[in-house]
Order: sequence, then structure tokens, then C-alpha cells
Amino acid sequence: MKASPADQLQLLDLADIDRRMKRAEAARSTPPQATRVKELIEQRNGQGRELVARTNARDDVLAELRRVEADIEVARKRRARDEERLTQTAIARDALALQEEIAALGRRIDDLETAELELMERRDVAEAELAEQQALMDATTAEGRRLSEEAKRAVADAERELGQLTRDREALATALPAALRAEYDRLAARGTGAALFTRTTCGGCRIALSPSDIAVLRATPKDELAYCPECGTILVRTNESGLEESAEQGGVRFE
Repeated sequence: MKASPADQLQLLDLADIDRRMKRAEAARSTPPQATRVKELIEQRNGQGRELVARTNARDDVLAELRRVEADIEVARKRRARDEERLTQTAIARDALALQEEIAALGRRIDDLETAELELMERRDVAEAELAEQQALMDATTAEGRRLSEEAKRAVADAERELGQLTRDREALATALPAALRAEYDRLAARGTGAALFTRTTCGGCRIALSPSDIAVLRATPKDELAYCPECGTILVRTNESGLEESAEQGGVRFE
């Protein structure tokens, strides 16, 4: 296919825009923060389950503590009632029974108060563990929110860049001959549409061409499209490609 060297150079600009559009599209669909945000969501779910477990453990201790405190209150009231009855009875047998019950209630109150102290210590530990877990969860939530906001900004930036690149591409593509544009688009749909040939290497697949392939490339007129034999991309040749130098060394000029 015929194409002027100037139009072929424009293909390099078009290929560069296409590469940048792919990067912008990737940044829009999968911002760099996405992986970490996903990890944080899973981490927060695990922390949430642990928070529920610690909350339940704390609540169990509080429930047991309330039961013991209620038992202490009942025992104290009963002892106070028996002590009052003891001051009012004149019957020795009744007095002895009341004294025994008061003593038993005292022992029970002592046992309950000991249990109360132990439960209060367990409550303090449980609440500290709960607060620690809540702090971890809060930190995870804060990081997730921060990264989510960064991701939103990254997506917005990518969308703006993509919009500008789309306009730039349209302006550049419409300035090219229709047949050349169609040929480029056909190749770009499956890989790289056009790439610079530098010395012996295709800029698309980064593969060094064989001497025979370079000879074919050197023999191709400047206004004729040349293709990489490895990846099929259009090879754009410039003075920096090294073909003229190689041709002159071989006694043939690159035309």
C-alpha cells in the first residue's frame, strides 16, 4: 500500500495516542488503589467478625456480672432482714436459727463479692480487647475510605485524559488517507498498528529482524508500507532507522 513518509510518521503519533488511551482505560477500569481496597474490604470483614466475637464475649461477662450483683443485692437484703428479726425475737431457738442463716448469708456474700471482683477484671480485659479490635477496624475503614477517594480522583483524571486523547485521535486520524487509516486500524485491533523501526529492531514486538528481512525492508520504497515479518505491524522508517547507512555500505541507497 502506498503512503507518503509524512503520513507514515503520523501513524507513530496515532500509535502513541492509542497506547496512552489503553493506559487511561486501564486506569479508569482498574485504578491502582483497587487491589488494596479489595484487600482492605476482606480485612475489614475479618476484623468485623472478630469484633462481633469480642463483643459477645464482653456481653457474656457483663451478663454474668449483673447476675452476681443481683445475687449480692438479694443476699444483703435478706441478711439485713434477718438481722432486724434477730433484734426482735426473744425465742432462743429462733435466734440461733437466724444467727446461723446470717452467718451463711455472710459467707455467700463474700463468695459472690469475690466472684464479682473476678468478673470486673474480666470485664475490663474484655472491654480493652474490644476497644483494641475497634481501633484496628477503624484504622482499616479510614485507609479504605482514603484509598477509595484517591481511586475516584484517579478514575476522574483517567476519564478526562481519555476524553482528550479521543479528541486528539479523531483529529489525527481524520487527517490521514482513509485507506491508510483503515489499514492501521485493522492492525491495531489485533496488536500494534505502527511502530518505529530502529536499526534492526521492530518497535512493536521488540524482535530483531534477520539480515534477509532487513534486506527486504531496505528494498521497500519509502512511500510503500513495510511490515514486520514477526508481528505484522507497520514499520515506520526514518533517518534514525539505520537503513540508509546499511544500504550505502552494501552499495545500494535506500530510496
